[in-house]
Amino acid sequence: MVERVVLDHAACYAAMRAHDARFDGRFFCGVASTGIYCRPICRVKLPKEENCTFFPSAAAAEEAGYRPCLRCRPELAPGRAPADAATRLARIAARIMEEDCLTDRSIAELAGTLGISDRHMRRVFFAEYGVNPVQYLQTQRLLLAKNLLTDTTLSVTDVAMTAGFGSIRRFNDLFLKRYRLSPSRFRDRDHAVAADGDAITLSLGYRPPYAWDRLLAFLAARAVPGVEWVEEGTYRRTAAIRKGSAIHYGWLSVAHRQKLNALSVTVATTLLPVLPQVLARVRHLFDLNCDPATVFERLATLDAILPDMRVPGIRLPGCFDPFEMATRAVLGQQVTVKAARTLAARLAASLGEEIGTPFAELSRTFPLPERICSLDPPIEDRLGPLGVTGVRARSILALARALAGGAIVLSPGADPDAAMKKLARLPGFGPWTVQYVAMRALGWPDAFLATDHGVKRALSAVPARERDALVEECRPWGSYATITLWESLGRAKEQ
Repeated sequence: MVERVVLDHAACYAAMRAHDARFDGRFFCGVASTGIYCRPICRVKLPKEENCTFFPSAAAAEEAGYRPCLRCRPELAPGRAPADAATRLARIAARIMEEDCLTDRSIAELAGTLGISDRHMRRVFFAEYGVNPVQYLQTQRLLLAKNLLTDTTLSVTDVAMTAGFGSIRRFNDLFLKRYRLSPSRFRDRDHAVAADGDAITLSLGYRPPYAWDRLLAFLAARAVPGVEWVEEGTYRRTAAIRKGSAIHYGWLSVAHRQKLNALSVTVATTLLPVLPQVLARVRHLFDLNCDPATVFERLATLDAILPDMRVPGIRLPGCFDPFEMATRAVLGQQVTVKAARTLAARLAASLGEEIGTPFAELSRTFPLPERICSLDPPIEDRLGPLGVTGVRARSILALARALAGGAIVLSPGADPDAAMKKLARLPGFGPWTVQYVAMRALGWPDAFLATDHGVKRALSAVPARERDALVEECRPWGSYATITLWESLGRAKEQ
């Protein structure tokens, strides 16, 4: 018998009373008098404490018979960051479900990819979320559909297919059973964004504070021309995402909606068949599942190096395309950020697919691993004219083959220890490259780039014998410590 995590009723109610955003997504409140469940930040009239039941997930609240609040919209709540042991397994499984809605595999197959039994996954999943994986997946599909119904003008049929439902009948039946309303009743025609028919716009929530400008500056400095573009507080990029045997091409745009503690994500309609993957990648790229208060508290030891070194709301820059980011890491070995960016742009211009977008600055996708694998040998002759050395060309080819063949999986849903060991066996993948890829592609929160030149500079005032202890104090948030140390160098230049 698996016992679910028991939430502290008094503490949860206190957070509800304060509308404390730190707890957004960490629990949900079911109100017996209305049959509705809400996020802790909901601004409706505070329910009586005796009418409240608290749940560890939206799925658990729905399984208990509650419907989602139309005002605070539980589908916009941020998720949870990876932690340790069983908790990490459950959260990794949840991330995978959010990304592909398991349209092409079963729960048992998902457990197999994680190296655990179906029974063990159900056990750890129930302990973390209060429901089994099937119930959780069903809720994720419903909440994505609700988001699309509320914020877009997509047809109900398109919504059902995009959210991973195999049939419109099944979709309608489940909506009526769970929410006691037809899908069309969730339409918000006053706020739905129709755009020009070529894109849809959705919102993704986060826990404040959020150091948006710093994260955007990091991405802007590394943006690959033709593939990425940052301007006036907005990040845009092209995308090529494989689903089965098909590749879907398009573009997306991400802006900050600070007053709503959310990001506004505009996605080309050509990417609708892979929308869950797009949204999951955006969450990862912008680290929306982060718990900033916990990270900030754990990095307190860094203020001993430089007063106020910590940045409230610092985020870990993830990636949208793991192969693109890992290739960039290889190109960036022992060269400047600008030089690596130039090489990546040449690679995209030569081997990427040309696509049409509404933006002159976005014209090509970054090549997929299969494109690199298809090049006539020797690889040095194909990448050499672009300025890529023979050693790095062979590293990129080895990486592409490993990813295309499934020998290595680079995503927040992968086992970081196993992935890092496999990466380390590839030619040209030393400790710095492996840790950097783990930090950004795997979303691993505890990767610390001890050999990085910038990290060494930032720690130059700390005696060597004390550095290990300082890093240990930051665990399990070593990746955030790395980003903070890099940030401190930039602020030092500004002063």
